[in-house]
Amino acid sequence: MEPLTWTGTFGTFLNPLILASVVIFILGFLANTVLTLAGQRAGEMVVNPDHTLTLERTSVDYALSTMKYAVLLFVLCCVGYVIGGIVLPSPEQKGILGAMGLRLLPVWIALIVTFVVSISFKRRLGLYGKLFDSPIGMAGFGLVMFWIFAAIFSGIFPLVPTHGAIDLVSSMRNELPGTPLPNPDEGDYPYYLLGGDNLGRDVFSRVFFGAADVLKITPAATLFAFMVGVTLGLPAGYFGGKLDTVLTFIANLALAFPVILLFFLLVTPEIVAAGVPQYMSMVLFLFPILFLVVLFNSRYHTDPVRRNIFVGAALVVGLLLYFSLISNRDDADLPGLFRIWPEALDLFDIAGNLLIVFVSVVFVNSPTVFRIVRGIVLDVKTRDYVAAAQTRGEGPWYIMLWEILPNARGPLIVDFCLRIGYTTILLGTLGFFGLGVSPESPDWGSTINEGRRLLTIYPHPALPPALALMSLVLGLNLLADGLREESLKD
Repeated sequence: MEPLTWTGTFGTFLNPLILASVVIFILGFLANTVLTLAGQRAGEMVVNPDHTLTLERTSVDYALSTMKYAVLLFVLCCVGYVIGGIVLPSPEQKGILGAMGLRLLPVWIALIVTFVVSISFKRRLGLYGKLFDSPIGMAGFGLVMFWIFAAIFSGIFPLVPTHGAIDLVSSMRNELPGTPLPNPDEGDYPYYLLGGDNLGRDVFSRVFFGAADVLKITPAATLFAFMVGVTLGLPAGYFGGKLDTVLTFIANLALAFPVILLFFLLVTPEIVAAGVPQYMSMVLFLFPILFLVVLFNSRYHTDPVRRNIFVGAALVVGLLLYFSLISNRDDADLPGLFRIWPEALDLFDIAGNLLIVFVSVVFVNSPTVFRIVRGIVLDVKTRDYVAAAQTRGEGPWYIMLWEILPNARGPLIVDFCLRIGYTTILLGTLGFFGLGVSPESPDWGSTINEGRRLLTIYPHPALPPALALMSLVLGLNLLADGLREESLKD
């Protein structure tokens, strides 16, 4: 078999168009930059005598329109490559881009369904629905959902990857994208679409398995960090006084500790053997249970029956998950305290490296969330609706959780999106330094680290995971900008 070309049959007429779109975009960008430096500004809306509105266009508007249509042409060309991958019969005709587009078909379908349903019902979906009024928010949402669906169809339903994450073919070491396998077994995918790494593993498959690893850790770790930060930040800002002073001092101490040094300490064999990560998890993982118990108790304190049901369910389920998280009977090196939980009730075990990464990310992010929540509460607690709740005789925790927190949701949702991006970069950094989940893990940081050693000779193993990391973080930032833009309109 011959190696695949990048664009296949459709490249004959799509390649000139995509090149033209890039050139037009660059020219529009340069024109916009020159006009802006010369003092030109975009046009403004003018009220006509008949009370209609007219946009007075300037040269800057035309330059921006040129850039917009160039981007649209580029996107249409990319869609053309995907369509080519679906309709053309042979891999040689599809090309690398078309073959990847076909493998990602479940992701495209899920994205289209999500956008159609969301746009159809956006007026009923609150802040999420308003996101589809913002082009920036929609672009960010599309990028984020692409990787979420890619993670689902790689980690849970392995429809996207062409080979296993650790499957080796020694003859495919550092082979270029589109290289065919020498003697594929029946049922094996016959190509390495993005080439092979230094061990002969498929780069394309590892990128998407890596997405599953990253998105399995970052949202959960960020959510736990928010639980810790919110649970401590609300009373610190609301009550003030000595409680605020002590909690703020502890948060400042945690923020002053170097992040990378913390991770190096936590993976030290002596620290692991002493159970320090487990002791940290014992403290940090209690906060979600505490948060839910206080949440339900404050909401239903006037209805003892419902309060007991919700609080009891939160305690039973929360404690069951809590002890399963911190205990591991199979690890004989752990202190006995973490091996007393009955094996029949131990629902799952977390690998040591994963627990270290998870605990460290929660520990690093919690103080920042605490400071944000505290600042919001200091501002919001002076509002009239808080005074009205106090006049009604509501308790402090009810006011914090059911009056202040919902009205602070806009900044917190924006920060949550940004913090997932920061956590993604942090995990990539840890993997790059060899402190990731496991040595054979396909997480993007580890893959970039392995590929960088031969970067000047074989750039293809390191570039795809780096671009994947960049696109996910970019999508999260654009999504946060869109949410911020729409939340300010409330």
